[in-house]
Amino acid sequence: MKKSILSISILMLFCAFYGCKPKVIAKEEKKQFCLSDTMQSMIKIDSVRYEPINDELHLSGEVAFDENKIVKVFPNSSGQVLEVKVSFGDKVTAGQVLAVMKSADVAGNYNDLVSAEADLRVAKRQMDNQESLYKNGISSQKEYEEAKGNYEKAEAVKNKIESLIKINGGGNTQPGGIYYIKSPINGYIVEKKVNAGNFIRMDMSDNMFTISDLKDVWIWANVFETDIAKVKEGYTAKVTTLSYPDKIYAGVVDKISTVLDPTNKVLRVRVRLLNPDMTLKPEMFANIIITNTENRKAIAIPSTAIVEENGKTYVVVYNGNCDLKVMEVSILKIVGDKTYLNSGVQPGQKLLTHNALMIYDEFTDNQ
Repeated sequence: MKKSILSISILMLFCAFYGCKPKVIAKEEKKQFCLSDTMQSMIKIDSVRYEPINDELHLSGEVAFDENKIVKVFPNSSGQVLEVKVSFGDKVTAGQVLAVMKSADVAGNYNDLVSAEADLRVAKRQMDNQESLYKNGISSQKEYEEAKGNYEKAEAVKNKIESLIKINGGGNTQPGGIYYIKSPINGYIVEKKVNAGNFIRMDMSDNMFTISDLKDVWIWANVFETDIAKVKEGYTAKVTTLSYPDKIYAGVVDKISTVLDPTNKVLRVRVRLLNPDMTLKPEMFANIIITNTENRKAIAIPSTAIVEENGKTYVVVYNGNCDLKVMEVSILKIVGDKTYLNSGVQPGQKLLTHNALMIYDEFTDNQ
C-alpha cells in the first residue's frame, strides 16, 4: 500500500514538472501556386480548337522545268557551227547571240536574191519601154502586156526568195551565209547540245539549246498505289531539298497523272512552285509533304502544349496566373505541329504552349 502511494506521488510530480497535456501537431497549409512575373514572361498561351483533321503524305521526287515556260532553240537552216557564245547555266536575254553558224543554204538564198533583183530590174526597164512605145502607138498592147507579165513574175520570184530568207533566219542572217542563233526569251541556258565545229542538218530532230526563266518550276512526286486516294488536285504541299534542308517551299498539287509509270508502278503527281530566288534547280532531289483535310473534325491543340510523364500525356490548362490545372489527354494523331485529341480538354480552354513542361514540374511539386 505504501509502495502504491509512493508511485502515484512520483507520477504526479513528473506531470507537474514536464506537463502531461496531449501534444497537438499543427498541419502546415500549402500555399496556392501562382505564376511569377518571370514565369509569365516565359510562357505562351493558346486556345483549344475544334478543327478538320489534317493528314500528311510523305513523298520523294525531283525538280523539273516548267514546260510551259521553256523554249527549245532549233536552227532554221543546215550549216556548221563556227562559235558558241554561251555555256550551260548562263543567264541570257532576248535577242542575245547564242551561236554563230555558216550555212550554205543561207548563202544560196542571198545569191538567189541578188540574181532575182537583177532580173527584176531588167524586167522593169523592158516594161517601162514597152509602155512608152505602146502609148506612142509604136508597139502593140500585146507586147506591153507580155513585158508587164514578165515584170510581175520577176517580182514574185524576188518576194519568194525574201520570204525564204525570212523563214531561214531573216535578220539573223547575212550575205555570205553567216547565221546567228539568238535567244527568243530572257532566261537561263538549261540545256546545251552543240559545240564549235558541229555540223547541223535539218533532218536532225534535236534542239541546240533549251532556255527557261526558272521563275516557276515543277516538282514531280511519286505516289505508290496504296496512297493514290490520299492525293487530290488542290492539296497543299511543302517541299524541301537536300541543298536547302531548312528551307520550306510552299506549293499546290496542280496535276495528277492518269496512268501509272510502267517501270516503277507509281503515279506521278505535279506540284507547281514559285522560284523567285532561283535556288531550285532542275534534277534536284526533293522531299514532298502533301497535306489533305479529312471530312471529320477533332479537338486540336499545338503539339508544344503536350507534356509526357510515366507513359501518360498531360496539358496545363490556364485559367489565370493563380488558377492552373493539369489535365490528362488522349491523343488521336499528331500532324506536324498540331496534335488532335480524343478527350481531355474542350474547345475554348486555354493551354500553356511554351515552356509547358517547366510549369508542369513547378505546379506538380507544389501539390
